[in-house]
Amino acid sequence: MHKFDYVKARSLEEALRALSQGGEKACALAGGTDLLVGFRAEDARLRHIELVVDIGDLTELAYIREENGCVALGALTTHAAIAESSLIRVAAPFLATACSQVGSPQIRNRGTVGGNLCNASPAADTLPVLVALEAEVVLRSLGGERRVPVSRFVEGPHRTGLRPGELVTEVRFNRPLPGSRTCFIKLGRRKAMSIARLSIAVLLRTGDGGVVEEIRLVPGAALPVPARVTAAEEILRGQGLTVELAREAGEKLAQEMVRITGQRWSTPYKVPAIAALTRRAILTAGGLEDVATRSQA
Repeated sequence: MHKFDYVKARSLEEALRALSQGGEKACALAGGTDLLVGFRAEDARLRHIELVVDIGDLTELAYIREENGCVALGALTTHAAIAESSLIRVAAPFLATACSQVGSPQIRNRGTVGGNLCNASPAADTLPVLVALEAEVVLRSLGGERRVPVSRFVEGPHRTGLRPGELVTEVRFNRPLPGSRTCFIKLGRRKAMSIARLSIAVLLRTGDGGVVEEIRLVPGAALPVPARVTAAEEILRGQGLTVELAREAGEKLAQEMVRITGQRWSTPYKVPAIAALTRRAILTAGGLEDVATRSQA
């Protein structure tokens, strides 16, 4: 592991000053579940780091609260805290589900939502859900504060719009409208301690007669950056939800994945898998999973 200077920040102001002084050669350390592993593995993306600013004791950045319909997560809020939060389980249950499936219990108790965002892994469990929630990231520096949608903050695999001297302090999203239902499904090699091979986040709201009024479909580990697949959403919007339409939307999402990423060695596996995951998640969110199961029996 290469050498670097280490600063233990005792306040947010102290952390921002240290990050500002370090500039492009500084980074923040929160739970350490990604960063420390990267240092020990001599990750090429970290070789330029000369200053590590430890923000792990900044308890003012660990919170879950709601005000006027806006849910705010402090950047140091752990996956375990989000998964166990009664507020999140009601306001955005698929976020609680995603956080409950991150790594192992040890990782969930150390890893933070801010760190998960900054690591920007294509397989990150929280990112598809945060994009489906149209969440935004709050960024602080000595120069002030700015807010960026999660969908724009993540610019590529392990690449974000975080500027030198900035720190993620909060993630915010508006509580989905009444009647919204959600689903998150993750496909891994095993049921625990597994990196997602594929995942899908669905937010669905229906009106009179079961007509789909709002639909957001965001796959994980399928695209270079987490994004809604609007071409698949349009198949459902304004229509009465059926098993057949869910299947068509799943197939369209798979087609869009191939269009965006091209043919790869994993494509023959991923195309039917993401189509099936999407169909299942849509039907689960719409309360039609049992109907689908009976029709396939």
